[in-house]
Amino acid sequence: MTGAAEMTGTTGMTGLVVCLAVLALAGAFGMAHSRRNGRMTVRGRDAEERLTAGEVGAERLGERATLVQFSSAFCQPCRATRRILAEVAEMAEGVVHVEVDAESRLDLVRRLGIMRTPTVLVLDARGRIARRASGQPRRADVIAALGEAV
Repeated sequence: MTGAAEMTGTTGMTGLVVCLAVLALAGAFGMAHSRRNGRMTVRGRDAEERLTAGEVGAERLGERATLVQFSSAFCQPCRATRRILAEVAEMAEGVVHVEVDAESRLDLVRRLGIMRTPTVLVLDARGRIARRASGQPRRADVIAALGEAV
């Protein structure tokens, strides 16, 4: 009987260790994800990408910069992002906000490597991608990205 009791105790400890390891990994992943969410970044392959007004469905690009938002119909953070970008575009002269329905522009989504909505691209006056954010960006980060794009 003693051997069976010892074996059950060892199995229980192994299960506890595995459970704690999984929880630690999940917590680390969650923290890393939240730190990257909505952060304005520069990707090397974006440097050569240029977008035209026609590609994003706008009459024209902004004289100084364009905020391009890729959204989807049921995306809750897309609504808040829309408000932030519209307010920033109103504050900054020569800046235009354009919203693209990701579902209807899958060709562009694939070409640009858009993996989720909302994704925000900050274009300079020539349509070059200066910055991008995957997830809802903070207003201060959008304003700082505009400063770098102009």
